[in-house]
Amino acid sequence: MKILIDIPDNKASSLLDVLNGISYVKVKPLTDSKALLLEEMREAVEEMKLIRTGKKEARNAEDFLNEL
Repeated sequence: MKILIDIPDNKASSLLDVLNGISYVKVKPLTDSKALLLEEMREAVEEMKLIRTGKKEARNAEDFLNEL
């Protein structure tokens, strides 16, 4: 299982020490850019779920492309 934990920088060191002390846990810190990418992807997936359930209206693809 993989999980993503968001903690303040000033608290990270002590938590990483604990996690590194557990033999079956592998710790791999994310760069800020990768963390931002993951957050944006999570938001996009949530938006797609809302659109599929009818709780949010989809935009026209042509209008979207014209914005770019």
